[in-house]
Amino acid sequence: MLKKRLIFTLLIQGKKIVLSRNFTLQTVGNIEWVIENFNIDSLFNCIDELVIINTNRSECDFEEFCEQIANFSRNCFMPISAGGGIVSEQHANQILNSGADKIIINTILFNNPQLVIQLVKKYGSQCIVASIDYKLVNNIRMVFTNNGTINTGLDLLQAVNKIKSLGVGELYITSIDRDGTGLGYDIEGLKSIFNVSNVPIIASGGIGKIEQFSEAILSCNVDGVSTANLFNFVGDALSDARNHLFEMGIEIAEWEKVHV
Repeated sequence: MLKKRLIFTLLIQGKKIVLSRNFTLQTVGNIEWVIENFNIDSLFNCIDELVIINTNRSECDFEEFCEQIANFSRNCFMPISAGGGIVSEQHANQILNSGADKIIINTILFNNPQLVIQLVKKYGSQCIVASIDYKLVNNIRMVFTNNGTINTGLDLLQAVNKIKSLGVGELYITSIDRDGTGLGYDIEGLKSIFNVSNVPIIASGGIGKIEQFSEAILSCNVDGVSTANLFNFVGDALSDARNHLFEMGIEIAEWEKVHV
């Protein structure tokens, strides 16, 4: 059985780190300033994977995003998944050549599925993570693209079933309604896709306290739990979260910290 993963997500906008609430972004500060004042490097000792998301969409911003991936990859010895704005094979190449181990795709899942199939064929399914963002519309979990602005017309289960046929290796599932609220993951939404997904599921959107990590793993059997809440999980908070998962009997990787 694969071990569960504790994941931290960084949202990047140019040279700034941002936080999201219901997909509305707020700037935290310049990346260098945030690293210095929030000791982000300490987070890398507590996680199994780092996710880096580009929230800009212009070509020049994509180039800058790849530079930031390269900067983080020098100090992070955990796997990195990165994406946001990928619309071509060249973009995928750039991200992987910048130090990422996996690429995260969203909008092209629905408007260019043939490109997704090409990426899977070239890099392997283990390298392709499908990001699915959804929110309630008339009490139905509808999937959105383009930073949560365009309704695909598919509900969550329909979207998962469509994406399965493309051969992706993981699903990164985010509730827009829960995003940044601290109310916890959308447990019912995660449960609904467990039986139809044939690939690992990463839960995202809503974490505010440590117990919500274990709740998603134990009640939904997700493979990874992610937070982008910089303010709640700096310092020792992610280390405490990891210890909590151990205490709950959850299989998670163990390693010794390396001091340099």
